[in-house]
Amino acid sequence: MSETTAVAINGITGQMGQTLVETASERDDVAVVCGFDTPNAIETGAEIPQYTPEEFSGALAEREPDIVIDFSVPQATMGVADACAEAGVGLVIGTTGFQDGDLASLQEISSVVPVLKATNFSRGIQGLLNALGPAIETLDGYDIEVLETHHNRKRDAPSGTAKTILEEIAAYREFDTVPGRDGIQPREEGEVGMLVRRAGDVRGEHEIMLAGNDEVLSLTHRAEDRAVFAAGALDAAVWLAGEKPDWYSFSDVVDG
Repeated sequence: MSETTAVAINGITGQMGQTLVETASERDDVAVVCGFDTPNAIETGAEIPQYTPEEFSGALAEREPDIVIDFSVPQATMGVADACAEAGVGLVIGTTGFQDGDLASLQEISSVVPVLKATNFSRGIQGLLNALGPAIETLDGYDIEVLETHHNRKRDAPSGTAKTILEEIAAYREFDTVPGRDGIQPREEGEVGMLVRRAGDVRGEHEIMLAGNDEVLSLTHRAEDRAVFAAGALDAAVWLAGEKPDWYSFSDVVDG
């Protein structure tokens, strides 16, 4: 592996794509060699070469990235994932909203090339997840509620990060997810409320509340800038470039 990891960005003209470009320009360990986006989003004459999804295979062969970083939509992710498998290029996925069948296909691809998928590339979120298990074990029987807030343009709800939080809770407690409450709906034993807000330009905020015994513990993470996620995704790309084909998570980067 070379000292500089060459990356391609799928979804390069989007907000996260542009943040990745800006963040990478401030680092010596990564270089963006090309990007992909829809034909109507491609910037003709852009400093970084840009290609349409139809050009995935040819661009990977020409530009030879070590890793593709994907922040797009599920359909576009599946296209670039197939091209990565054919070209032997590793893949870092930050896209959310996949169906179970898509996830199964991505996991199959990880037998050919290394694939790292995360719903959140914040080191702070990883710290929150690491703290959640011990908190649940210590506060056995306390009610748990999850609240997530994102900008008004986010498509999927609840967020991928919120779903990851629910998965972490499920490792310690059996429960039924209640997506908000309406009308006469008293809390039942064995529930975890999942509340969603969409407003303004909120980058991402997640809160887990554990309440009982006349006390409340809140674990909260708030991202102040998208550069937090870009830095984590670039860290993941550098780390993944040295790994064998397998299915990885951001915890492998942070905790490994």
